[in-house]
Amino acid sequence: MEGMWAVLWPLLRTAFVVLVLLIMLPAMFGLSLGITETYMKILIKTLEWATLRIQKSSEEKKTLKTSSSNGLIQRDDSSLEEEIDELRRSRPAEGGAFSLSDVFYFSRRGIESIVEDEVTQRFSSEELESWNLLTRTNNNFHYISVRLSTLWGIGVCVRYGILLPLRITLAVIGISWLVIGTTGVGFLPDCRLKDWLSELVHIMCYRICARGLSATIHYHHRENKPQKGGICVANHTSPIDVVILANDGGYAMVGQVHGGLMGMIQRAMVRACPHIWFERAEMKDRHLVTKRLRDHVSDMNKLPILIFPEGTCINNTSVMMFKKGSFEIGGTIYPVAIKYDPQFGDAFWNSGKYNMVSYLLRMMTSWAIVCNVWYLPPMSQQEGEDAVQFANRVKSAIAHQGGLVDLSWDGGLKRAKVKDTFKQEQQKIYSHMLVKDDSSD
Repeated sequence: MEGMWAVLWPLLRTAFVVLVLLIMLPAMFGLSLGITETYMKILIKTLEWATLRIQKSSEEKKTLKTSSSNGLIQRDDSSLEEEIDELRRSRPAEGGAFSLSDVFYFSRRGIESIVEDEVTQRFSSEELESWNLLTRTNNNFHYISVRLSTLWGIGVCVRYGILLPLRITLAVIGISWLVIGTTGVGFLPDCRLKDWLSELVHIMCYRICARGLSATIHYHHRENKPQKGGICVANHTSPIDVVILANDGGYAMVGQVHGGLMGMIQRAMVRACPHIWFERAEMKDRHLVTKRLRDHVSDMNKLPILIFPEGTCINNTSVMMFKKGSFEIGGTIYPVAIKYDPQFGDAFWNSGKYNMVSYLLRMMTSWAIVCNVWYLPPMSQQEGEDAVQFANRVKSAIAHQGGLVDLSWDGGLKRAKVKDTFKQEQQKIYSHMLVKDDSSD
């Protein structure tokens, strides 16, 4: 045993030194030695070769079919009135306002919702047109060739035998340094030096964690980066959205107080920076939440607040309804659009299917995390515009920039049923149409 330890110890020590010098220190200061870039080039070439092999096999066997990520059912943008008028074209003019053909419209809509509606499919992983050697897709890729199967096996060994231990090590180092660093900074008196050190520690730690995910982040329009005293709002795909954004600047986080390891991290962070943590009971008090956020924004020396107004993770294809609370605070809104490249790994967290540990394991065994971040021009509430209209305008700008589908549905439908108000709205539209037809007769 002692002889084995005598051999392992020098190897572990050498590996740790290499880890610190080649990965950790460059990550802390935002430098790159080209290791990640070289890894990405090799990965892209490998996936391109695998895609060509799959396409060639598909052409030969004629068994694989390409599916669209837009869902099983293709819908047009026609309104309720337009679609019912289309069904009524063959209806005689007399006979009253109601037509039996109207039933077909509501029956079809109901079947579409049962099969796959436009809301439910936003809470499942984005579908890929070609296998990325990670997981199977609806394209149903099975055995293709010996070489492709061998490549997949090598990939499993690399991801679980090399990348996973390395990434776990970097994550532990990053989180430990965050707790130690923010605790140390917290003992300093409030001054500019403390603020500068706090932001530096946060950014360094997030960069180490991002490097642990082999994250390749492309930032666009940095001149529009959120400024102090403002509110940064972004679409929400994954818990690591925070890591992605905090790599490029400091933010004040908003969230609920937790216990255990997460609670220890929160307590350490708030000592160094005025993050905003709420108790569970406080989260239900909208006035208290709004007041604390408004007090933070009114201080131009405090970091911008980072908020995800959707309130839940969406699958990287769409942007769903923004809660209006973030837009009632006042101050300048700095919209940010985040779009992940699903070819290298699925960043979406389906919290109904995976717990946090399972999700992080999937992330750390993916090939890499590649994403684009767009900083949009700051936006302010216009005269005569209420909070809901302002939120929708910001949401539309984010969706347009990120190439995402702009949906008006509430992300809360991920765990709840459709509100009665949505049903009543459709009923009112139909009843108004009947009344209009009746009056015209």
